[in-house]
Amino acid sequence: YTMLSGTIIPALPLFTVAGFIISESRSGERLVRLFKALFGWLPGGLTIMAIVICAFLTTFTGASGVTILAVGGLLFYILTTAGYRKGFSTGLLTASGSIGLLFPPSLPVIIYGVVAQVSIKEMFVGGILPGLFMVLVLAGMGTAASVRQKVPRTPFRPKEVLPALRDSVLEILLPILVIVFYLKGVMTLVETAAFSVLYAFVVEVIVHRDIKWREVPRVFLQSALIMGGVLVILSVAKGLSYYIVDVEFPTRLADWLHAAVSSKFVFLILLNLALLVVGCFMDIYSAITVVVPL
Repeated sequence: YTMLSGTIIPALPLFTVAGFIISESRSGERLVRLFKALFGWLPGGLTIMAIVICAFLTTFTGASGVTILAVGGLLFYILTTAGYRKGFSTGLLTASGSIGLLFPPSLPVIIYGVVAQVSIKEMFVGGILPGLFMVLVLAGMGTAASVRQKVPRTPFRPKEVLPALRDSVLEILLPILVIVFYLKGVMTLVETAAFSVLYAFVVEVIVHRDIKWREVPRVFLQSALIMGGVLVILSVAKGLSYYIVDVEFPTRLADWLHAAVSSKFVFLILLNLALLVVGCFMDIYSAITVVVPL
């Protein structure tokens, strides 16, 4: 009850609805067209396109799996027909989707701020640099694979960029507006999430008309299924977290660490290894809820 009645919690289903509206529209195809026109002439340009699009969509859907369902098939087809190996294309798409969780308005970052009782604004700002770093690293891998596999490049055509930008500019503006409105204090986090839903609805249903009015209830129900599952996980994980505190496990763990580990660098290495193991077995929401208090 403590977890699900928090003042920030309504932002989670709202951002999820906004993400589902975007993912159910043809915004992915418009973004593919734009970034293909912008980056297709570069070595590894198509991989850069795939990375940016997956990261962009995951910031709102909150789950890389939803992003893969929305645009994975299209991006996979583009990459493989361009000459990239199927295994590489699959790995690139599944890895790049998770990077979006570092950029605002990332749902896991919001959950971390709620659980750790730290500023969500500062968490958003803090995630931008490592997120960009990971994007650059993956882009470097894509460029290396492009050179190694001798993938042909498409020539740069300025006349294709402007129409593609005009078609997708409204989707590109959404994360920019969210960041500006929230970080500048124009809106609270929940108000920003509500604005995202309204903006996405107007753009995809009224302006682009990718989603028919009769399809709107289906989109809302799909997002409710995902978010309902996440909220159940969060509530149960919070219960487990309370139990761990009640049996004084953190105190005993701290005593053992003080006795066994003297170097802060060794501690950080052990902590990262432990988090990797936790990430193999727990989803990101329950992992944050259980591990962060420890």
